[in-house]
Amino acid sequence: MQIHHLRNATMLLTLGQHRLLVDPLLGKPGVMPGFKMFGGGRKPNPLVPLPPQAEACLAQATAVLITHEHPDHFDAAGIEWVRARKLPVWASSIDLPSLRRKGLDAHELRDGDLGLSVEAIPGQHGRGPLGWLMGQVSGFYLAHPDEPSVYLTSDSVLSDTVVAAMARLKPEVVVAPAGSANMGLGGDILFSFEELITLAKQAPREVVFNHLEALDHCPATRDALRKRIAEEGLSARVHIPSDGEVLHFQRQDAAPQPRPQPFVSRAPGFQKWLTSKLG
Repeated sequence: MQIHHLRNATMLLTLGQHRLLVDPLLGKPGVMPGFKMFGGGRKPNPLVPLPPQAEACLAQATAVLITHEHPDHFDAAGIEWVRARKLPVWASSIDLPSLRRKGLDAHELRDGDLGLSVEAIPGQHGRGPLGWLMGQVSGFYLAHPDEPSVYLTSDSVLSDTVVAAMARLKPEVVVAPAGSANMGLGGDILFSFEELITLAKQAPREVVFNHLEALDHCPATRDALRKRIAEEGLSARVHIPSDGEVLHFQRQDAAPQPRPQPFVSRAPGFQKWLTSKLG
């Protein structure tokens, strides 16, 4: 398995013959307004460009995987790029209607699709009313018979669902957002540093932290996170890739992979309701 990290949560995930472009944020720096609503520090997004090798990396994509439709995960440039290339788009059932209204060849990713064991796992993009406001997010567990299994938590805080999924599915690689995102609306909408440490300690094997140094509402830095990871003695199995960096993973566990469970959708949050009205 290979992860070619591009920017924020955007990466090219290679599993067997598949090259899945995950959450393509492809716009040029500064084309979107800031996401930080209160508390200062508001700047146009994205803060940084794609790395120099991004075009060659993107050209390898055979399909697209969307965890949710917030513009820092699937922006206008990403939508245009995918639509122009007519690539199949895989997502949870939550996002299918909106993705199809955008003229995309969208499909629900279910167990067995693409020859993968698949489970869609709800993320919790904040707590309380703020989590409801942010809307639904779908993480994904993906397992290829010849590759390490991977769990993309997508945007979430450390919820009971995330912890239970790691314990039950035992993914060999966990990919989680580490930007400590806060829009100034009263609470974090991603894992805090303390939650990242807890996640890294509970993860069965390797961990990859992304969603860093690309957006105005994500103040965490790679250096600060690496320092904290080192203090906890976790550096050997926690990866914090730079933009453009490629990570390689080999399957180490020959035991049968756990059987995924069906996805159970909750009532849509405000963000998805608004998308349905404006899409």
